[in-house]
Amino acid sequence: MSERILVPVDGSPLSKRALEVACDEYGTAEITALHVIDPTEPGYSIFGAEYDPTTAPRYGSEAWYERAEELADELFEELHTVADEYGVSLRTETVVGRPDREIISYATDADVDQIILGSHGRSEESRLLLGSVTEAVAFRSPVRVSLIR
Repeated sequence: MSERILVPVDGSPLSKRALEVACDEYGTAEITALHVIDPTEPGYSIFGAEYDPTTAPRYGSEAWYERAEELADELFEELHTVADEYGVSLRTETVVGRPDREIISYATDADVDQIILGSHGRSEESRLLLGSVTEAVAFRSPVRVSLIR
């Protein structure tokens, strides 16, 4: 049985780098890219996606969730291109919830062997610290976590 690797992705450069590392170092493993749509922070789910509350669908509406799914699909298209460059077959999953909890839950339920996660703080002041999602996953994960900087 091959190793199962989970790569949480939010579209940030470091999450894409985490996928590259997974593909390069664990190309024969079963690699899953997991994207979490965070209903508590409308602009957080996809890194770099512009969220303008005056023009975006009403937060929490069916249209908002549909747009979040569209952004996730666009992200997965990019990630499949990355995986193809390494000759790796990539599984993708989208879930809704609080990112740290959903990542840990998925890792547990899918019997994941390792999580490879981009590590970043959202502000310059927290440069030396982990991002809050990364920190929660790193300290609460039931499996090994590799942080990519």
